[in-house]
Amino acid sequence: MPTQPLPPSPDAGVTPPAIDPLRRRGRGAVTNQSGRYEATQKEAFDDGWGEPDELPPIRTEVLLDKSRTVIARNASPDIPFDRSINPYRGCEHGCVYCFARPTHAYLGLSPGLDFESRLFAKPDAAVLLEKELMRPGYEPRTIAIGTNTDPYQPIERQYRIMRQILEVLSRLGHPVSIVTKSALIARDIDILAPMAARGLACVALSVTTLDPQLARTMEPRAAAPHRRLATIRALSEAGIPVSLMVAPVIPAINDSEIEAILEAGFEAGAREAGYVILRLPLEVRDLVVEWLMEHYPGKARHVLTLLREMRGGKDYDARWHERMTGSGPYAALIARRFTLALKRLGYLRRHPRLRTDLFRGAPPQAQQLSLF
Repeated sequence: MPTQPLPPSPDAGVTPPAIDPLRRRGRGAVTNQSGRYEATQKEAFDDGWGEPDELPPIRTEVLLDKSRTVIARNASPDIPFDRSINPYRGCEHGCVYCFARPTHAYLGLSPGLDFESRLFAKPDAAVLLEKELMRPGYEPRTIAIGTNTDPYQPIERQYRIMRQILEVLSRLGHPVSIVTKSALIARDIDILAPMAARGLACVALSVTTLDPQLARTMEPRAAAPHRRLATIRALSEAGIPVSLMVAPVIPAINDSEIEAILEAGFEAGAREAGYVILRLPLEVRDLVVEWLMEHYPGKARHVLTLLREMRGGKDYDARWHERMTGSGPYAALIARRFTLALKRLGYLRRHPRLRTDLFRGAPPQAQQLSLF
């Protein structure tokens, strides 16, 4: 099966980034091309006049999302939850590899710089959540938060939507699992610790590298690695079960750090760990290639070659149970290294399941009285 061509060799020359580096300073994506559903495609280019456009730096813009429901459901057989909440659309952390980037195309926006600068907040999320949980017949199962975009991204400091959601879940005795890259989650230990004591909460921190320079390049507005490890320690000391996610593993970029990350996470208090191989769905492929050509031009071809070896010769394999870990010799090597490190360090297989028997939803409907 033919595959897409690899990026050109660095010796062949590379087109300069479409967006001025000064304008996108502190951002992850290199370009801001239109989404795939747009009738016209827009792209910045040099008009030949030799004069730089005096445009201001890209600022974060927050719009309000007026969704009528807040719980999203899925039937994916390779993930351990069937429902989730996303307090925000888009993510200011700017992780260049984020598999959620293509969802911005549904909004008529770019999965590139728009995804990390034009954000949508759901201020009514907690109210909508309580209404959904209180519906007659609702059956509680763990709600996953942070599986698409980070609920503790910087704008959470102002909007506090995630904290309001936790207050609802705590009051109703509903289980929740959270994934984040942010140290801001420590703000909510006062809610999470009592929930964890009742078997209602667990947290996973994503640590992709221990190198602060690489972290700043890959995830420009996420917490630095040392702050994530400190957050793991704070959560663990508060009695909250903490997992470590090495996600994504990018061959020839951060895969050499797997064991070191696991050691640092275990020392900080994490007792469960997992990993995900870099995924390149839809627009993410081009965004990652552009990022590689700007920051690691000498490794770009090697990285993509290894990824394709793990994806059956393709840029991405979306099949269940394959999309997270890949296949082939290199994928098997990563899996083996990960398993051996977990065993050597003493990581647990899996935390106990969260409880659902404490849920206090809608009371059973009283039997209607007969007229006669």
